[in-house]
Amino acid sequence: MAPDVFHRTAYAEQMAQQLLQPSPLHMNVRSGVLLSGIRRVGKTTFLRQDLVPALEARGALVIYVDLWADRSKSPAVLVLDAVRATLLQMQTPGSGLLQRFKGLNLGAAGITLGFQVEHLGAPGGTTLAQAFSELVAKAKVDVVLIVDEVQQALGTEDGTSLLHALKAARDAVNAQPGTPGYFLFLGTGSHKSLITDMATRHSQPFTGALTTAYEPLGQDFVQWQLQRIAGSPGVVLPSTEVAWAGFQSLGHRPEEMLKALVQLQSAQAPADQAFPIICATLASAAADVELRAIEEFGELGQAVFDFIAQGSETGVSGLFGEEAMASYTARTGGKVPTSQVQKLAEKMISANLIARPGHGIYTVADPFVRKVWLERRRLLQR
Repeated sequence: MAPDVFHRTAYAEQMAQQLLQPSPLHMNVRSGVLLSGIRRVGKTTFLRQDLVPALEARGALVIYVDLWADRSKSPAVLVLDAVRATLLQMQTPGSGLLQRFKGLNLGAAGITLGFQVEHLGAPGGTTLAQAFSELVAKAKVDVVLIVDEVQQALGTEDGTSLLHALKAARDAVNAQPGTPGYFLFLGTGSHKSLITDMATRHSQPFTGALTTAYEPLGQDFVQWQLQRIAGSPGVVLPSTEVAWAGFQSLGHRPEEMLKALVQLQSAQAPADQAFPIICATLASAAADVELRAIEEFGELGQAVFDFIAQGSETGVSGLFGEEAMASYTARTGGKVPTSQVQKLAEKMISANLIARPGHGIYTVADPFVRKVWLERRRLLQR
């Protein structure tokens, strides 16, 4: 029987290597890395069970914060709490974290910091830049801060202040001549446009950071999932090829895959016939939530979304051009002001229905939703 956890060791090792030991061509990782991927495709699981251990195995001190972990707390509070907890462990004799670094001559008593940890981030207290500078100088390690769902820090005053404070920490540590370690910031998010904006807009503190797409789970995950449950008595399974096709139709979402396999157990038809139908039904149901959100933008909103969906998966331009405006007019039956389309586009970006990967380029935020939208459109036109 396969283990209960699917590990992406090679992917994690590759990312850890790029972060901690970048080649001369990839030094920009020290400006920050922003990793984007649609929801429910396993990003957080990968970060926690694969990337963090890979970074720690290379000697890094990792601080992980999920900004969706407690919506009642602001992003700044969540990050400061995590940093304070880490600093306290580094000062506490016998702590599990300190034990990991016992070979670095930190001493049994841990490191001694020249500030009160509880005052970190408080008005007049120690700044994140000062704290990380002292931590790196005394522990002599790379410090990696992973902020999951980092886009939650955007749009609020304290969130913006937090990002500026993290940039200041990056600059204070990484620009220090002969620094014994680096401060590395990895932000992940499911909102592609906001993640892209963080790295490309000059008003953002992490302008110039490296943006990269999360690699979704592949066929090896599907094979592992099938092997994991194959030993159960009387279990019904599709072939690997059919299972892989179904997983792709489900948008590479592991939870939906397991749900489809559970439903297959009560199917009347042969597995390879029933499984694609089950996956298509689940995919359609999952997309319904997003499609209903599009409908709430009215006839014009649907026309704009349709124009984007029919373009290339990598993006379409001309959203406000003559051809596009004519199609909106035809769809709505009345003349449409460009300003109205622009406002709608911004609202759909905020709702994470569409993304703006570059200036004047628009895409559907979730390729899975785009696929279902186009399939339904084709059915209606028959």
